[in-house]
Amino acid sequence: MFTEERSPPVVLADIERAAARIAGRVTRTPLVRSRALSERTGQHVYLKLETRQPTGAFKLRGAMNAILSLDEAARTRGLVTASTGNHGRAVAFAARELGVPATICMSSLVPANKIEAIRALGAEVHIVGTSQDDAQEEVERLVERLGLTQIPPFDDPHVVAGQGTIGLEIVEDLADLATVLVPLSGGGLAGGIACAVKALKPQAQIVGISMERGAAMHAAIAAGRPVPVREEETLADSLGGGIGLANRVTFALCRDLLDDIILLTEDEIAAGIRHAAREEHITVEGAGAVGIAAILSGKVELSGPTAIIVSGGNIDPQLHQKLVGGATA
Repeated sequence: MFTEERSPPVVLADIERAAARIAGRVTRTPLVRSRALSERTGQHVYLKLETRQPTGAFKLRGAMNAILSLDEAARTRGLVTASTGNHGRAVAFAARELGVPATICMSSLVPANKIEAIRALGAEVHIVGTSQDDAQEEVERLVERLGLTQIPPFDDPHVVAGQGTIGLEIVEDLADLATVLVPLSGGGLAGGIACAVKALKPQAQIVGISMERGAAMHAAIAAGRPVPVREEETLADSLGGGIGLANRVTFALCRDLLDDIILLTEDEIAAGIRHAAREEHITVEGAGAVGIAAILSGKVELSGPTAIIVSGGNIDPQLHQKLVGGATA
């Protein structure tokens, strides 16, 4: 855990301020009981439906908090970010709401439906290379050349605090919370939620869940430091990309606050997507299905009331139809 010598980069007060700042601009999403998963596990299991955000994913919380925290001069210079899709859509949405220009840099691995959704919001789109690192290099070039203001996808205290507001809502809605199952990528979501929940419910367990293909935060924690990880195609495309070798915020939070990390196969993620459609009647992308998939796979054992973060629903419709129809990954 953190010590006095090594204070956490984000604390509960930061998350509470973020909640006040973004109130009325993002959706306070419902926490709904899953009858099927509750019966399966013998515990009360709830789904935190971030699919209900206007952009279809949790990323709007962090992006909106980060952008609203800027001074007017920084906003009006124009915003830029690297994204695997959902963060870029969130920045584009917030920029349009606030009347400022945005440029979103993505790699060729980002699904076409996510790219088109960003263009539809009026943002400028740059497709660069085959990894999140390539997209980030383009961001840095644009910052230097045009003076744009960068909104990091995860490794930023304001972004993390915005995502942490999910944790505040869960604790408010589920007083006897025992476990949170949270998608794990760059660590903004997992780190923010862990920061909020551990401050309010210290005994609650926070389990990060990722895919076997290119799980960057898992590799970093295992190595004791951020390490390069090859980005691969996966059904959980929103969980792809590295955490940054110079990571300032999320590595420390995830290393010190997560109780466990679970990795899933592609077929297990596909099973989570199918279950969400058939049993929960919700459309969920691969990254949003990993909590459900972890339960179905038997890789997580629950000991009390559990919240699953259903982080997003922005899946390609044809892929979704194919997977729900029974196709394997």
